[in-house]
Amino acid sequence: MTDIDRVAQTVLRERQGRDRGWWDQMRSCYWPDSTVTLSWYRGDGPEFVAASEAMAGRGDSSVHRLSPPTVQIVGDRAFAETPAAIEVRTDMDGVLVDLVSCTRIVNRLERRDGRWGILALDCVYERDTIAPVVPGRPIALRPQDLADFRAPYAILALHLSRRGYEVADDLLGDDQPERTAAFYADTFAWLRG
Repeated sequence: MTDIDRVAQTVLRERQGRDRGWWDQMRSCYWPDSTVTLSWYRGDGPEFVAASEAMAGRGDSSVHRLSPPTVQIVGDRAFAETPAAIEVRTDMDGVLVDLVSCTRIVNRLERRDGRWGILALDCVYERDTIAPVVPGRPIALRPQDLADFRAPYAILALHLSRRGYEVADDLLGDDQPERTAAFYADTFAWLRG
């Protein structure tokens, strides 16, 4: 197995662990000093695992449909980007719906003592959609319901806020291309050391 394979498997195993509730597997993918920044959580990797477990315990779950990650490695540092669709089946005002949030999951990884681990996980939000599970059922969602949230993750933010989660309004998104470009520039500068 090459280092590219090891990095790709680390980021895929982290998402698999989260989706399946395999918390020890998910936890093993993070370094203790790692950071995670996404819609409903900002903090370190180990606490993100604990918060994810608590979220699942409340009945709030999602599934991540992943495309193959792209990986770049320089020495003991790696960049991996994984296009993802976050799928949530939920009730929206009495109508069962499927919510899909499209994002790019960006990981910084480091090799320590011969093992790759996640040092940072960030999401770049692209867009989201919602559809009734039973075709033809109207969804009582109005533009003003989404007005307080940024466009790339407005429906996801509405759902999460209704479930009691605090959603950040300063996340990376395609609606702020200059900020997103600066994030990538910083990530690649870090990669080159």
